[in-house]
Amino acid sequence: MSNSKLSVDSIIVEDGTRIHFKDWGSGPAVVFSHGWPLQGDAWEDQMIFLASHGYRVIAHDRRGHGLSSQPWKGNDMDTYADDLATLLNALDIQDATLVGHSTGGGEVAHYIGRHGSARVKKAVLVGAVPPQMVQSPTNPGGLPMAVFDGIRDGVLKDRSQFFQDLSIPFYGYNRPGAKESKGVRDTFWLQGMQCGIKNAYDCIKQFSEVDYTEDLKKIDVPTLFVHGDDDQIVPIDAAARAAVKLVKNATLLVYEGAPHGLPTTHKDRLNADLLAFIQS
Repeated sequence: MSNSKLSVDSIIVEDGTRIHFKDWGSGPAVVFSHGWPLQGDAWEDQMIFLASHGYRVIAHDRRGHGLSSQPWKGNDMDTYADDLATLLNALDIQDATLVGHSTGGGEVAHYIGRHGSARVKKAVLVGAVPPQMVQSPTNPGGLPMAVFDGIRDGVLKDRSQFFQDLSIPFYGYNRPGAKESKGVRDTFWLQGMQCGIKNAYDCIKQFSEVDYTEDLKKIDVPTLFVHGDDDQIVPIDAAARAAVKLVKNATLLVYEGAPHGLPTTHKDRLNADLLAFIQS
């Protein structure tokens, strides 16, 4: 990758797609992969905290999401992992802690499975989709395909309303005693609407149907799983509780009562746990 294709906030990858990223602070690198249908800004609470504590933090917008290009093709996990590899190589990142939320957790696992851990020191998967979300003969505890077909229908019929509605269970605002933030819900909607409709649609298959089992088995760095036991989007039993058994050197932190969007709702706790894990 020639450095002429790298600027202060974007890189042009092999197929011409522009991948936007933020690169803040200095020190050991922490690289963030966001969930669907969001963007790197979804990690802002963690990024400002860690950058203020002596770390270099990097978050890209997955192709099709945020400020990155919205290509018709290439909206698949192999390409997502390759885009991340191109970025890490261009910035010559060493000894990184990779942090992935939801779909981004799949991206982190698949990056290591596909490209190895030469640039990686540790990994953190938060509310992450691996090993596999959809129900199958090898994954009887997964969610029925009808769930994901419903998401596809929602995106095609009225994705603006769909994203507004999805923000409620995403942050657990439908639970007794939950203090709803209209601002958080508006931000989720805004980021969702910045994702291209074709990119959002294609990505649903990537977070639901891809089987990350072999990727997890290839992870050879210390790994932390963080998951809320009231995650209504990626239920914990078929996700983190299954995934932690497949990674050689892995720990699971269960946040009692926490929703899928815990990087926002439980940001202080996650920030402290991330810092402790990175420093350990």
